[in-house]
Amino acid sequence: MTPATKLRAPALYVAAALLAVYLIWGSTYLAIRFAIETLPPFLFASLRFLIAGSALFLWRRARGERAAPLEWRSASIVGLFLLAGGNGSVVWAEQRVPSGLTAVLIATVPLWMVLIDWLRPGGRFPRLLPLAGLLVGFLGIALLVGREGLGGGRQVDPLGALVIVSGAFLWAAGSLYGRGAKLPSSPLLGAGIEMLAGAAGLLVLATLAGDWGRLNLSHISPKSLLAFAYLVVFGSWVAFSAYVWLLRAAPTPLVSTYAYVNPVVAILLGSALAGEPLSLRTVLAAAIILSSVVLTTSGPRALLRWTVVKRL
Repeated sequence: MTPATKLRAPALYVAAALLAVYLIWGSTYLAIRFAIETLPPFLFASLRFLIAGSALFLWRRARGERAAPLEWRSASIVGLFLLAGGNGSVVWAEQRVPSGLTAVLIATVPLWMVLIDWLRPGGRFPRLLPLAGLLVGFLGIALLVGREGLGGGRQVDPLGALVIVSGAFLWAAGSLYGRGAKLPSSPLLGAGIEMLAGAAGLLVLATLAGDWGRLNLSHISPKSLLAFAYLVVFGSWVAFSAYVWLLRAAPTPLVSTYAYVNPVVAILLGSALAGEPLSLRTVLAAAIILSSVVLTTSGPRALLRWTVVKRL
């Protein structure tokens, strides 16, 4: 085992943190579905990140951490792409697409990162494995969204799927921008700023979408409130803190495995707790898309290019 692959913390701690990232982030898709049953999607997401981001930001400021104006700007741009764009797409589309399939489509983020990295000025043509991953991944999307036929099951709502894939594209673009941007040296302070910027962007979307007019406090269900609290506490605080710790305590390839596990967890939870259909078509498409992610992120150079996509 080389120094680059050695665990830098007790294996039990790494396993516990990795399990938290696997299960909690995999469950957030179902929690979003429950939350938006009686909460307007953009307004709910804005409040979620306002609460989570404020707490993180104030905590790190109390510890004496600061961000320069350029770092504020860069973190805000990342937050707008990842949260207002990426997460905003998810919360809106889950009104039309099952939570498990949403997770599968979001898993295409590494594919978009390879494509954007290729098409940008000065970009390089993908190597064989990432290129094969791109082709396989888009085949999986076509199977999932195409007409009824192979494997049975209902067709995924085309508009909802398009919005989710667009959100994955925005998440990839924001992640690539953040890779070269001047961000705060403290990951948690940077995450707090990103959440605050994302909350502001989502608030604008909520206003444009008419979410304020659809907000009825008397109609909010206990299930939606519990899902909202779960997303703030566990999704944005516990799992993200475990993720940030893992980045420093465990090898990147090990941490990156959450991208393969989260969709599986989301599909199983959606089927077991929300009665979402689990057809042969869904299983085949999920297997194809996740295989494409494995191909895209295979090899040390690809891993360095992708690193680990930040989740909040």
